[in-house]
Amino acid sequence: MFRQTAGQAAQKQRAEEIATAALGFIAANEDRLNGFFMATGLSPDEIRSAAAKPGFLASVLQHVLSDEESAAGFAAENGLSPEDLQRAAFQLGIRWD
Repeated sequence: MFRQTAGQAAQKQRAEEIATAALGFIAANEDRLNGFFMATGLSPDEIRSAAAKPGFLASVLQHVLSDEESAAGFAAENGLSPEDLQRAAFQLGIRWD
C-alpha cells in the first residue's frame, strides 16, 4: 500500500490551501462566480455539497487556470508564482497533455 511521506502530505495540503483561496477569488467577483457556475453546471444551492466531493478543489483551480488573466490576477493577489499554481494543480491531479 502506498503511504504519503510528510513532505508529500504537506505539498498536498498546500495545494488544497491554494485551491481554497482560488474559490475565494472566484466568489469575490460576480462575473467570475457566474462563469464558474456556467462552466461547472453547479448552482449556488449546490456548491456546498459539491465542495465536499473529491475533485472539487481541483476543478476550482483548473477553472482559474483556464483563463490566463484570472490565473495571473489570482497569483498576484495571493503572492504566488505561475510555478506555484502549476505545482498545486499537479498535486491535485490536474494534468495537461
